[in-house]
Amino acid sequence: MSENDVITAAANAMREGAVIAYPTEAVWGLGCDPDNGEALTALLRLKQRDPAKGLILIAGTIAQLDEWLRDLPFALHAPLVSSWPGPHTWLVPDNGRAHPLLRGGHSCVALRVSDHPTVQALCDAFGGPIVSTSANLAGEAPAMSADEIRQHFGNRLGAVVDGPLGGLDRPTTIRDLVTGRVLRA
Repeated sequence: MSENDVITAAANAMREGAVIAYPTEAVWGLGCDPDNGEALTALLRLKQRDPAKGLILIAGTIAQLDEWLRDLPFALHAPLVSSWPGPHTWLVPDNGRAHPLLRGGHSCVALRVSDHPTVQALCDAFGGPIVSTSANLAGEAPAMSADEIRQHFGNRLGAVVDGPLGGLDRPTTIRDLVTGRVLRA
């Protein structure tokens, strides 16, 4: 199966409510349709993650996040535009667009426009942003290869999109857009 076929199959699996795995900038990620409550619940259960923590939404282009950035004051767009695409996750005030499980117990939603080619291709094939969280059980080290994904999650995933990691030595920085506070360096 070609790389395009694998990405198309993964996008289709997410449309059908499945959780998938794919390489990101630093670690392997788990993802799903950010608007599908059952898929979000399945991802949280699979990962054994506290729903109050929320999840990250990643996109291949800024335009894919337009619905989540609607009503954001113009002055707050500059940090986003200057740092994307790239390894910068921003906590952006939720305008009511984010699913409650995506936001968790927070008033913000975590957004990133990735420069990782596999992530970009996946978002393009899906037709918009997807959920991204490290591929691991809560509290354990994230998977660093497709083989580790298969060992950890077996056949509980709808697809595994193999490919190289993006070369970062740690997960992306998370910063609050309004306050500038760094939550994860």
